[in-house]
Amino acid sequence: MTVTGIITALIVGLIIGALGRLVVPGKQNIPIWLTLVIGVVAALLGTVLARAAGVADTAGFDWIELLFQVVLAAIGVALVAGYGGRRRIHR
Repeated sequence: MTVTGIITALIVGLIIGALGRLVVPGKQNIPIWLTLVIGVVAALLGTVLARAAGVADTAGFDWIELLFQVVLAAIGVALVAGYGGRRRIHR
């Protein structure tokens, strides 16, 4: 993997994480770096799921793959924000 590939993955991860964060209702008290990590993981898992479903190689832009990635990012953001919220209450 090249430096350009790593930078591209981080930018795509940030965008996917931000889109996932926008989909989840309410305020999420999680740092931007955690949103980035969730976005990168969701982008990778979304690509794997899209390939497994046979929808990753389409002509033009892969909207279904993007949908998988954003949904996974939203689930990740909701889980992490929910865990952090419960954790703060018990302190």
